[in-house]
Amino acid sequence: MKDYAGLLWIVLILVVFYLLFFRPQRRRQQEMAATQSALEIGTEVMLSSGIFGRVTAVDGETLLLEVAPGTTVKVARQAVVRVVQDDAEAGPPVDGSTGLDGPVEQQD
Repeated sequence: MKDYAGLLWIVLILVVFYLLFFRPQRRRQQEMAATQSALEIGTEVMLSSGIFGRVTAVDGETLLLEVAPGTTVKVARQAVVRVVQDDAEAGPPVDGSTGLDGPVEQQD
């Protein structure tokens, strides 16, 4: 019985590692794959590089992303890390600012 105690601890540690690390990572990968496969034209997304844009075309494993008016880039579907909510759905900023431009300044 003493010989099995060490083996039992090793098995217990492996189970804990599986529950804390591997299982949540697999769930995140499945969610990311679902997000990337559900992309459609008009969806605003953020790429892994931090670039934001709106999907203008979907072609298999690539997307055309409009990053500025008249500027379209071709990116891999796997580069998309999240779908961005519309401003109307997100609501006002919590800190009272007006968004990316910062607070509105008064002109004299």
